[in-house]
This record gives sequence, C-alpha cells and structure tokens, in this order.
Amino acid sequence: MFIALSMSVDAYSQFDFKKALGGASKAVQAITLTDGQVRNYVKEYIDTMDLQNKVCADTSAYAIRLKKLTQGLDEVDGIPLNFKVYEVTDVNAFACADGSVRVFSALMDIMTDDELLGVIGHEIGHVALRHSRNSFKTALLTSALKDGLASNGGAMAKLTESQIGKVTESLINSRYSRKQETEADDYGYAFLKQKGKNPWAMSLSFRKLKSLQEDAGANNINIINQLFSTHPNLDSRIKRMERQAKSDGFEMPKQ
Repeated sequence: MFIALSMSVDAYSQFDFKKALGGASKAVQAITLTDGQVRNYVKEYIDTMDLQNKVCADTSAYAIRLKKLTQGLDEVDGIPLNFKVYEVTDVNAFACADGSVRVFSALMDIMTDDELLGVIGHEIGHVALRHSRNSFKTALLTSALKDGLASNGGAMAKLTESQIGKVTESLINSRYSRKQETEADDYGYAFLKQKGKNPWAMSLSFRKLKSLQEDAGANNINIINQLFSTHPNLDSRIKRMERQAKSDGFEMPKQ
C-alpha cells in the first residue's frame, strides 16, 4: 500500500514533529496488521454490533425460521458459520470474516425462504473468498489512520465507539468490484448446491431485488443497493444463475 502525504509551506511552520512521528508509528502498526489481529477486530466488531442491535431471541419466529432455513450450513472453507436476526427496519444482511451472518428482520419480511437463502449464499461467498476480510481490513485501516490505532505493549488497542462507528460507515459505503460480485455469485451457487439446497435461490433473490428496485423510490433503491451491488447488473446475474440451475437439472421452486 502506498500512502502519499502533502503539506503546504505555511502548514509546515506549524508542524509538530514529535506528534507526527508518533502518528507515523501508529500508522505503520495499523498498516501491518496481521490476519490474526484482523480476526480479533472482526470479533470485537461483531460483538459490539450484537450489543447495539436488538437480536431476536431463539424462540422468536424470525430466529426459528432462519435456523430452519440455514440447517446444514455449519461452515465454509474451514470458517464456522453463525446466524442471528437483527429486529430492525433496514432491508439488509451482512456477513463478517469470522463467519458471522446477520440478517435483518425487515429483509425477512419481504422475502420468501428461497429468496432469503440466495442472499445468504451470496454473502457466504464473500466470506469464503476473503472479500469480507479484505473489505473490513480496508475499513479498519482507514479508521486507524485517522484516529491513530496503535498497540500497547504488544497487545492491539481495543476499538473505541467512534472507531467502530467509522468502520461501520466505511463498510456501508464500500462496494465490491464487478469481479468480486460475480465470484460471490458463483461461490454461493456452488455452496448451496453442495449443502443440498436448491441453487435456484440465487436467481430468485436477484429477481426479488430487481422487483424491489422497479417498485421503490430513489431512497429505497439506495438502501437495496447496499445489499447487492448493481455491477454486474441484476438482469445478467439472473440469466447466468438460471442458466446454470437449468444446466444442472434443478427445477425452479414454486413461489
């Protein structure tokens, strides 16, 4: 990673070298975060998110439905998976690099089981392919470089509430590349197929998102696009997943 720093002449006269050296040291420590340190921060992040959001109890209808839907989805590429429902009004879902998958109740309200399974398969694809890890690390470094995330006696400092907020904002505003989205689609399809699920779920989830985009106003479209990027566009994703499902001999579930 290359970082360019610039400064005006006037600012130079006010420059605090002691402070700058300390900040530079902290930046280097943040940039050289190991995978183990990133995993620790991911766990800290998801633990905080679980505390800050209303998590549905195991006895709730949402949790029971999700548990039934994800039965058999225990791990991916050696990463154990765990699922929870946030009882919130946002239409979204996300997965963290540690295998934590969080589904929002508002999304469950508007999707069938097959559609929801497609969303989950796609998100798990990002985890398995390490897209989620890399995205989190980028968000963490951006926040760290701003706030001076540093180690203390060899132990990494805990994230402050402000830093967690900035990491969240960065993750919300981030977008996976066209290639990453395609890779996650393909992985999600293969993963569901391997686990005995009907991979038509991938196409059905895209169909629902396209329908929501067509029916919703501009504000709602922005919210939906946080769940799935429009690159590549939904039409091409629908056709590709359907073509694969038909080729593999799967029948489309009745909706």
